[in-house]
Amino acid sequence: MPLERILVVDDEEPIREIISSMLGAAGYKTRQAASGMEALALLNSSGEFELMLSDLMMAELDGIALLERSKEKFPDMPVIMVTAVHDISVALAAIRNGAYDYLLKPFEREQLLAMVRRALEHRRLKLENRAYQSNLESLVAARTEQLRHAMTDLERSYDITLEALGDALDLKDAETEGHSKRVTAFTIAIARAMGLAGEKIRVIARGAFLHDIGKMAIPDSILLKPGALTPEETQIMREHCFRGYQMLKKIPFLAEASEIVYAHQEKYDGTGYPRGLHGEEIPMGARIFSIADTLDAITSDRPYRAARPISVAREEVKRFSGRQFDPEVVRTFLDMPDTIWEDLRKEIDSQIYRFTYPIKSIPILTTKLT
Repeated sequence: MPLERILVVDDEEPIREIISSMLGAAGYKTRQAASGMEALALLNSSGEFELMLSDLMMAELDGIALLERSKEKFPDMPVIMVTAVHDISVALAAIRNGAYDYLLKPFEREQLLAMVRRALEHRRLKLENRAYQSNLESLVAARTEQLRHAMTDLERSYDITLEALGDALDLKDAETEGHSKRVTAFTIAIARAMGLAGEKIRVIARGAFLHDIGKMAIPDSILLKPGALTPEETQIMREHCFRGYQMLKKIPFLAEASEIVYAHQEKYDGTGYPRGLHGEEIPMGARIFSIADTLDAITSDRPYRAARPISVAREEVKRFSGRQFDPEVVRTFLDMPDTIWEDLRKEIDSQIYRFTYPIKSIPILTTKLT
């Protein structure tokens, strides 16, 4: 089997050499380009590579421009952007424009190789799906199950990307590190206890995990301000719900989840924001998330107070039933044993829980909720 060819583009020779060395040791064949223009020339003369890793910030032709021009001729070639933390918002724009993912500098060898394997697998699955569809009539009986597995793998790839987005937000707002994963697990647990269908839970899980993604658009001077916000700053901070909705609604597999992001600060009695939705006007996922978010906020350490026990959170949720929270969801939450939340927190804090499999990855639920 021929070696998979990877094009490494960076205007810094040491970085190109390090990346190429790591990939070469893993069995990949690499070519290097010192600029975006040199990369385009290589693509035109050598044909499509199986993968391209490109620096984001380069002179003459930057990573975004290289992505756009290479996608015109080689739409099936996945592109991974290599960037610094302060370039994350630009990297997210690159993903919206067709990049497969991005890698933050500095990175470990295993991070690089894991992402390369996922990108190559993603490309392979896309090509397999296309070949399958072109021969649908003759292959439908034999390969239906294979297509199902391929689509499942693609969905897992999407969820891996979502986790990267959540981790990027944690890098920007370290105070809430781990919050997105914990509140997602809590939301899934309540949704399962309510008997919601698996597909519905997957949508809710994505909305819960990305609920604060709009904070990427909030200025650091406000987001990271140590003291109280002014009324004007509070108004800007509240825009994160709509900003997050705008970021996600154009992505087809996140369209439903974006509605949860938009409504996650609404209250059952209509006193929330940004639209003042009331009762069942609020998506069910957002109503469930509201309780999960309160549970995590109360039971987590904060700079201004230590974490409080689950019993305090239960009393708080009960007290605001019908005002902040949906009474139906409150009843389900109060019927659930405290051990579920304790076990979930331990799993996440010990890095056992993975969002990649947002339902099956919580094995304790299969015994506690069946």
